[in-house]
Parts: sequence; C-alpha cells; structure tokens
Amino acid sequence: MIMQPELFTAPPPAPDWIAGVDEAGRGPLAGPVFAAAVILDPDRPIEGLADSKKLSARRREVLAQQIRERALAWAIAQADVETIDRVNILQATLLAMSQACAALSRPPRLILVDGNRLPAGLPCAARAVIGGDALEPAISAASILAKTARDACCLALHAQYPGYAFDQHKGYGTALHLERLMQFGPCPAHRRSFAPVRRLLQDTQA
Repeated sequence: MIMQPELFTAPPPAPDWIAGVDEAGRGPLAGPVFAAAVILDPDRPIEGLADSKKLSARRREVLAQQIRERALAWAIAQADVETIDRVNILQATLLAMSQACAALSRPPRLILVDGNRLPAGLPCAARAVIGGDALEPAISAASILAKTARDACCLALHAQYPGYAFDQHKGYGTALHLERLMQFGPCPAHRRSFAPVRRLLQDTQA
C-alpha cells in the first residue's frame, strides 16, 4: 500500500497592517486634544496626503472624507479639558493616542506614532517617528483626521461660546483669543492648567 503524506495547510500570514497615529490640539488654550489612528489600504491609495498643518482647511476636509471612505480602519479619540488639567497635556495626548489605537476595527502589526514618545499599553510593536506626519502616509492621514475633528469641535465651541471667536483662532493663544479672554474671562472650555488662563484666574482671585 502506498502511503500518501498528510497535507497540512499553513495558516495565511497575518497582514502587515501599519497604523499611523497623530494628534491635534496640544498647544491651544481651550478644548480637547484629539488623536487619530489610521490603517491605509494599499489597494486604494489617496493622493496628496501630507502634514495637516501644510494643507488648507478645504483640502483637509476633502482628504478626511477620502480617508474615512478608503482606509482599512480608522479611529478618533479625545481627551477632554478636565483630563488635560488633571494629568497634563502630554499624558492626555498619549492617552488619546492609546484609545484611538484600541478603537481600530483591525489589529495592526506595527504602530507608527508621530513625535518622540510612545503611549503606554499599545496592542503591538510601535515606533516613534519624529516629523512622521510629513514622512509616513499613514501618520499624515491620522494628522488630517485629528485636525479636522479638532476644528469641528472648535466650531461647536464657537456656537456655544460665540464671544470667544473659537471659529477663528481654534483655541490657540492668538492676540484675538487673549483679548477675548481678558474681556470675558475663561469659559468652561478653557484649560485651567495652561499659563495664560491660570494667570488670569489668579489675577481675578487676588
């Protein structure tokens, strides 16, 4: 009798999905900090991905829609003002990044994070990439989603607190924003732990 060798079918290798991660809103005096994680689909490329800060608002919105439609997976998370004031802006940013990665519908094999720090508790191997939003398409995509989500939040803050002109300065410490802060005082959306807001509160309590 001729013995036939048993045939074993090896499981297919896990896809080499790479997630890019970036944040928006570390520097402003008000509003949450946002983070996004994106796994791009190599079969559905998106032209024009770049650091979100170098794109016009209109171009960011167009690309954000394409990312949401074509990416294999994407997620956006935020850390609110109370969290920022409690744990500091760096830790709040890392927390939002970690939450965005955890919310991805597909598990990545590698996570690329813009900057020089990695969040704790990531689900796979990770690497920090300084200037990654201009170097890695997945990080560029994440920067665009985070920025557009943050800008939408600022428009909502403007509707809630129109006197502060959040639609114009997006929470950053511009001359207009500081002028309105002096005029009206901080609103609930302002970060009490940030120096200009903290000093103003100290002056009013003196």
